[in-house]
Amino acid sequence: GSGGIHAGQMHLLLSLFGDDVVLQFGGGTIGHPMGIQAGATANRVALEAMVKARNEGRDILAEGPEILKKAAQHSPALAAALETWGNVTFDFASTDTPDVLPTPS
Repeated sequence: GSGGIHAGQMHLLLSLFGDDVVLQFGGGTIGHPMGIQAGATANRVALEAMVKARNEGRDILAEGPEILKKAAQHSPALAAALETWGNVTFDFASTDTPDVLPTPS
């Protein structure tokens, strides 16, 4: 997936796509206020926190923001990412709806 994703959405991304996925964090890495390396670190810490929580049996979709907030206590890079993009959401209706064409049967 790509298109404006950031570390604060990790619980949503893993819930939606699972483990067999390539997450392409462009601006969510390069645009990090502490630099590109910190952006990559924030993404990795968020991913590891979610996978660990999920493997412990936690509901990452429901508890995701809490899990990220706790992980950010030990990661300045993740804390900065959550501060920067924490309120960015993509809760809008698609403008690219599928065209349904009847097919002869």
